Amino acid sequence: MRRQAETRKGRIPGRRAVLLGSAAVAAATAAGVVVGRTAASPPSPRTTAPSPASGRPAAEGDHALLLQVLAHPDDDLYFMNPDTAQAIAAGVPLVCVYVTAGEADGVNKIPGRPHPPADKAAYASARHQGLRQSYAAQFGLPVFSRWRTEIATLAGGHQAEVNTLEHRGRRVELVFLDLAMHTPAGHMGTPALWRERGLPLPTVVVDGSPLRRAQAYDYDGLVDVLVALFARYRPTLVHTLDPDPDIQHSDLRTRIRDSEQAGYSDHGDHTAVAAFTWAALIRWAQRTSDGPPPFAVTAFRGYYNHHWPDNLPEPVLHAKAQPLVPYGAAPDWQCGNPSGCGDYNVGGDRPLTNRKGWIRSTHYRYPGPRIALTQEPDGRLTGYGVLGLRAVRWRESAEGVFGRPTDLGGGPLAPTLGAATLPDGRQLLFGLRLAALEGRGGSDLREIALLEQRAAGGEFAAWTGLGNPETDPVRGRRIGVPVAVTAPDGRVHLFVRDADQGVSTRVRGLDGRWSPWRGLGGGPVQDGLTAVVGGDGGVHVYAPGRDTVHHWTPDGPAPITGLPTPADAIAVTDGNLYYRPPASDRLLSVGGPAVDFPGYGPVTADGPYLLGRDTSGRLQLLRGGGRIQHAARDLVSLDGPALRATPSGPVAAGLSPAARPWLWRPTRSTGTGSGTARKV
Repeated sequence: MRRQAETRKGRIPGRRAVLLGSAAVAAATAAGVVVGRTAASPPSPRTTAPSPASGRPAAEGDHALLLQVLAHPDDDLYFMNPDTAQAIAAGVPLVCVYVTAGEADGVNKIPGRPHPPADKAAYASARHQGLRQSYAAQFGLPVFSRWRTEIATLAGGHQAEVNTLEHRGRRVELVFLDLAMHTPAGHMGTPALWRERGLPLPTVVVDGSPLRRAQAYDYDGLVDVLVALFARYRPTLVHTLDPDPDIQHSDLRTRIRDSEQAGYSDHGDHTAVAAFTWAALIRWAQRTSDGPPPFAVTAFRGYYNHHWPDNLPEPVLHAKAQPLVPYGAAPDWQCGNPSGCGDYNVGGDRPLTNRKGWIRSTHYRYPGPRIALTQEPDGRLTGYGVLGLRAVRWRESAEGVFGRPTDLGGGPLAPTLGAATLPDGRQLLFGLRLAALEGRGGSDLREIALLEQRAAGGEFAAWTGLGNPETDPVRGRRIGVPVAVTAPDGRVHLFVRDADQGVSTRVRGLDGRWSPWRGLGGGPVQDGLTAVVGGDGGVHVYAPGRDTVHHWTPDGPAPITGLPTPADAIAVTDGNLYYRPPASDRLLSVGGPAVDFPGYGPVTADGPYLLGRDTSGRLQLLRGGGRIQHAARDLVSLDGPALRATPSGPVAAGLSPAARPWLWRPTRSTGTGSGTARKV
């Protein structure tokens, strides 16, 4: 069942035992340790090497533009909001590229009525009309606002329909490629195009479109078109879907009912279009001679949402559901499109009542801080992040802002980095690399890569590969983002979520050598691990499960019971746990005093400070004593803001939709918007 909890055996330890790794937890660990495989991925001659660190200044964006690559009409509404809506509200121009026509079986189902005859051209047209209505409403315009329609000629002579709406300096473009959609019944679609060599996939001729002839795409044709669109619009932020969905075992009937591909928790088109998008991003980033273009990427989980606790509270959920009302519309709407006014089966409140619950969560494929924030001996901050699929470093200038980024290479990298500081002050950076992403039967490999600083505050050595806890490349695609922590004895413990949704680890010894990968078992948990050194001096890992908070030490699982179910990652500070329960804006405090910090999504903790979002998406900081401060409204942040407690007070950092870093230093005033927020 979707919310079925797993049973846990053993007595319930006290709160301090749970959080600090006391003898009670050690005893539970000794009784329940499950040590898994010990292996490292064999090297592959088809795996690309990490791009070297050039040390040169990296490119910077001079504008903000969000480009979304979707498999189907409505993927943005179900999976990428509220992030997209917040970007629109901030005035960020938006381009949506819909790869398939969304024609499915051609039946625009009307709830409570007999199914109409199948008509793929008409159903695709109705879904496109629904998108125009939805985005007009999100711009604050009448749903039947007039759009400009054009034909764009793209790479290889391919053509696409482009719909444009502008209002008071804001702009949205909908780009329809209209490739045929994959269906559970086995109709050929983008999964076959990604998988097979020399396969042509036709487009759908959509009713009402200015394009009146079918086209054909092959693998290279679609990659080239996506590269050309990136080059044309030069986005600073790309939204895409999950290229490596979790393993999900189910029978044929359940898969068809849940619209999932065999073996994995997502639709086949979602996975294939995400893979095409990442392949195109890699090609685009490698084609520029003066360094990769400055862009950030956010990958969103899809039908994964159905299998884990809901993480959006009611105010955020209803705001997210609202754009689906004009998208779904109803048969009696007078939109002027003879083929239909929307996807009728998802109109009204049906997204909220659908048992699949896709809309009730927004999950990131690569969760975690966008910037790994460290402090130099002189007190200035240094940030490490990913731009253009490569690692970069920002250093704080005397004016309290980050200077121009320096290229550290490593690409192609997932959007978030893990970090640890050695006892001598040197920095270690860990990235999840898309080491090979070929399609057509070629290599499709992921690895954890390491960048080690030569001297504290200085330059870095070459990237090295740490392999993958999974020996099977198919399973290896399912691993999560790396997290690391330095123990008091100087050893560095690296952790990743593995394909079994448990935790695997490698340890760096005092001599700099790494142990083999070792599976710690446990789980199942979501990605977004939290690794800390507890008050007992031991290393502890926490993660959100379906039933409770899951906990490990380096020896294996240390089961804990009696804690409420978490919706997102666990924040840990001063021996206390903080997280939000499912579908709630409350913040739970385990081991510490109760807190009043309403919002949504995970929080970040350091010292006496907590950082998160309120229900409008605005950044807020909670100080000891319960004082809440909000960042200025013009500080629009991507997911994963970072927090650091410094001797002069808290500092938050992150990336804006323009792929530029920001620093926020809240003052001690309790006024809304207090503190200084500085952007490059």
